[in-house]
Amino acid sequence: MSTVDTIAAEALDILGSGRQVPPFTASIAPGLDLDAAYRVTAAVRALREARGERVVGRKIGFTNRTIWAEYGVYAPIWGYVWDTTVTDLADTPVLPLAGLAEPRFEPEIMFGIGRAPRVGMDEEQLIGCLDWVAHGFEIVQSIFPNWKFAAADTVAAYGLHGRLVVGPRVPLAPGTDWLRALSGFRVELYRDGVLQDTGHARNVLDGPVSALRHLVGLLAQDPHNPPLAAGEIVSTGTLTRALPVAPGEEWSTRLDGVPLEGVKVRFA
Repeated sequence: MSTVDTIAAEALDILGSGRQVPPFTASIAPGLDLDAAYRVTAAVRALREARGERVVGRKIGFTNRTIWAEYGVYAPIWGYVWDTTVTDLADTPVLPLAGLAEPRFEPEIMFGIGRAPRVGMDEEQLIGCLDWVAHGFEIVQSIFPNWKFAAADTVAAYGLHGRLVVGPRVPLAPGTDWLRALSGFRVELYRDGVLQDTGHARNVLDGPVSALRHLVGLLAQDPHNPPLAAGEIVSTGTLTRALPVAPGEEWSTRLDGVPLEGVKVRFA
């Protein structure tokens, strides 16, 4: 079995268990680089599809440059999101955390891809590829203890993806300058009604549409995974720090400067 297949099998084996393992770069694959890690991504996708799961989109990680030094990862990465991990906020007033390893909360902007974007499109053209925009959150997890890893580890470990909860989908109808709104809004993050952090659209590679543009470019250079297609959801990265969550807590957000609702969820 190749190193890529070995890592993919181990990653799948612990998925949903809440268990953790040493970083792959510190154990079974000291030479793991990003190219090999994205081959693991493709291998894990094949294994998950073989057991009946379906890809519904992508998440982009580490787009928020204000947290790069905290994790020692200095460039964005991406991972798949699945029909088994994505839910609508209206259907998820309570979200169980069982099976997730050291879960953290990330408020994000999500896009619905209406037509496949192309490399070289500017941000206005990318907005023209979208059917809708939403605010929601991702619960990220680390199968590596204490959130210590190399960039290649995060790619191989599902892009750190745990759950994605999508708020109300707002069609990109005429009358709103979406590019301006999506690059200039602010967000407040609360736990049990107490302010925990604030963020700004520009934290995410100067704005969520810029993050989408970066993803399109990354995928164009990836021989192992397909480009974005119509119908996919793209979550563009955390607008604040990623903060630990625990059962019994209620988390919420408030946005200013963009016509999107905040979110509220309780964890179990």
